[in-house]
Amino acid sequence: MMRKTARRALAITALLLASAPALAQNDKMVGIATPAQPGAITLNTGPLPNAPTPESWHSQYGSQFARNVQVATLTPFLPDPAKASGAAVIVAPGGGFRSLSMENEGWDVAKALAARGVAAFVLKYRLNQTPADLAAFAAPPPPPSAGAAPSPQRGTSGMMAAIDPQIADARAAFALVRANAAKWKIDPAKIGMVGFSAGAMLTMATTLRGGDAKPAFIGSVYGGVTSLGDVPADAPPLFLAIAADDPLFPNTGGFSLVESWRAAKRPVELHYYEQGGHGFGMYPKTTTSTGWFDAFARWMTMHGWMKASPAQ
Repeated sequence: MMRKTARRALAITALLLASAPALAQNDKMVGIATPAQPGAITLNTGPLPNAPTPESWHSQYGSQFARNVQVATLTPFLPDPAKASGAAVIVAPGGGFRSLSMENEGWDVAKALAARGVAAFVLKYRLNQTPADLAAFAAPPPPPSAGAAPSPQRGTSGMMAAIDPQIADARAAFALVRANAAKWKIDPAKIGMVGFSAGAMLTMATTLRGGDAKPAFIGSVYGGVTSLGDVPADAPPLFLAIAADDPLFPNTGGFSLVESWRAAKRPVELHYYEQGGHGFGMYPKTTTSTGWFDAFARWMTMHGWMKASPAQ
């Protein structure tokens, strides 16, 4: 069983790594110095066991990525107190659990939330080890062995079972935000989570297997639309955004994740964009998928987690 789960995780990781944003398919990875991360708070989950390769960073697609994260951190982006709604969102970037798209799916998302009065916290969670050499990391992953690779959709539950360290990081993030809620002027009952790709998988895993994390609301952006099993009676409201041409999560089996939330009589909203590919995040593309953040903001406003903007 352990071997099977590991094979599933490796297969999905390879697909996640290969599904880079469509706007710059040939953009080369370039090593960069570790950027300043002012305000980053070390979480109490400790170093990743058996992970000797140190953290490193690179740029690609005009964005910054972290690799080999050994120690998890949480970076606050707090709103102007005059605009603050009292809500907070933990932001989980994606990258196949091998890297983290810290800028496009982390800092830029957090800045946009803070500008709308929502406290945001970028979770730099621990990652699976990859080669220290960037060229070796950038080399295309080998194809999964015959018979060992389920489709990305069927493998999601297997991936969830293989990310216990990352779930621990997410739980620690929720605990830290709640412990500092008064200082940061946050309502402890209004702390949600949004994730992208692998970060969306982590968001769902935190919701379904994260014990005391208990997000008040969740967003899954290009994380798949297949049901992950039974939905608890107290499942949080769910926002989903994904493109129809996503190469990693082609929709061949309907929207069973949506249907599972509806069957549990829990709130769910789906945005299914004609184009956008995988990994669009906050990139300024010409596709309608670029509107996901505005849709997310309106959804949050509808539920009372964000103040309406003058344009709404």
